[in-house]
Amino acid sequence: MAQDKDKKQAPLHRQLPALRVKQWQDGWDEIDFNSDERRSKPMPFFYQMSIPAIELRSLCGIYRRSTKTLRSRSDDTGIQRQHDIDRSNEISRFVDYGYPWSTISKAKRQSEEYDDLRKPGWLPTAIVVNILTASDKRRGQRVAEADLVTVEDGDTISKVLLPYSEWVPEWTASKLPPLEVIDGQHRLFAFGDDIADDFELPVVAFLGLDISWQAYLFYTINIKPKRINPSLAFDLYPLLRSEDWLERAEGHSVYRETRAQEVTEVLWSHKRSPWFDRINMLGERGEEGVSQSAWIRSIMATLIKPWNQRGKNTGGLFGSRLGDNEEVLGWNRAQQAGFLIFCWNEFATAVEEHKSDWTRSLRTIDKARSKQTEGDAAFFGPYSLIATDQGVRGFLQIVNDVTYFSASKWNLGDWYSENSSTSADIDAVSQAAGSFEKTEAAEPLKGLMRTLAFFDWRTSATPDLDEKLRRQKLVFRGSGGYKELRLQLLEHIEKSGSDLSPLAAKVRIQVFGE
Repeated sequence: MAQDKDKKQAPLHRQLPALRVKQWQDGWDEIDFNSDERRSKPMPFFYQMSIPAIELRSLCGIYRRSTKTLRSRSDDTGIQRQHDIDRSNEISRFVDYGYPWSTISKAKRQSEEYDDLRKPGWLPTAIVVNILTASDKRRGQRVAEADLVTVEDGDTISKVLLPYSEWVPEWTASKLPPLEVIDGQHRLFAFGDDIADDFELPVVAFLGLDISWQAYLFYTINIKPKRINPSLAFDLYPLLRSEDWLERAEGHSVYRETRAQEVTEVLWSHKRSPWFDRINMLGERGEEGVSQSAWIRSIMATLIKPWNQRGKNTGGLFGSRLGDNEEVLGWNRAQQAGFLIFCWNEFATAVEEHKSDWTRSLRTIDKARSKQTEGDAAFFGPYSLIATDQGVRGFLQIVNDVTYFSASKWNLGDWYSENSSTSADIDAVSQAAGSFEKTEAAEPLKGLMRTLAFFDWRTSATPDLDEKLRRQKLVFRGSGGYKELRLQLLEHIEKSGSDLSPLAAKVRIQVFGE
């Protein structure tokens, strides 16, 4: 028994020495700290340490992705991160043999002719992370108690205690990863399993830093010094889309307009889009199609609009937090465009398959015209409300209303389109539109499109309308028509008896009152 007592017990936690760095000014106490706005007062210090890259990857929940499978975003990148595979691959080549070897073609790298270009691939810049505490919650999850990373402060050197006595490649967090990356995730993605176990990275670690402060750090590190353009930053760190301090910053509104223009251009140029070559991109008088500027205004007024807590309106699916305790969807440009192509395609199909008085009427009228419509006249024809400024706005508004309130139920935050890079190239958009079919939202959205097809989409100018119906449709003209069409579409869904009827009633009451 005496011998057992003398035996040294193995440490429960692997310990990393860390330097505590205090950075705080007295004037900072006057800052408006607000936990309701995800801006709780932070600790007056952070920690500097080093850790093997492969070990840091697992603590942050970052693993090399397979391009063959659809995986949950939360399984890979933690909170509010988007991954550009090309950037990580470029870093990976740099780590192998530095610059300029990393920039030459694969064929040249594989030959011996350019071996003299090899150099060390140093990464001396710190990865910035946040250590999650027991009370921190992300998407309804907390770090399991056994997986927590904790800190013991000393007089000069602190100790960061990791959730194991010795790291092994098989280690993974049972729930939420204990660390989340603020800046540097592309460097972590760059490392494969073949990296040396003792290849270390410098790390700056904050403790329990609220997520709005994380967005602020990313912004000041990556955008303020003009290192990357704001539009790309909003893809890589989607939380920035909802920050109110950026709403007042110069250039922030330009991001929303730029994104709306990018999405509009994809809808016009992508062959899988029903609006392929049907948007009046130059706004020319006399040309058919809703103008590009009208599309941009409608997307900004619906899917990309911010959410005002003081207002009654819904937030934008692409640009707002999804409720009080939810986060911003991490969808990039290709996903946003792919989602809209999916919705518009399903709506066009539903209208084409719909046989009722309003669709038959528009198709019959079109057949009698000297210049017939290319495609379904009930959708694209000159007397279809769908193909007008008001119709585009009304459709986008309803899609936004329904998906904004259903995002958590349909797990929209878990949709990650594997090949959709941060650019809105054609292949990435096609892949995103196709992969959305596999999500939980696909079937209910198809049902919504079938319900919307039952709405009478004829304009007031439609020939042979009876006078009562013509007057009813006059309310859709002018700027007031946006609001009226949204109200009537919500009432239509509410009365349809579909699964989305209760939600439509909820939105109608919230926006328009009883």
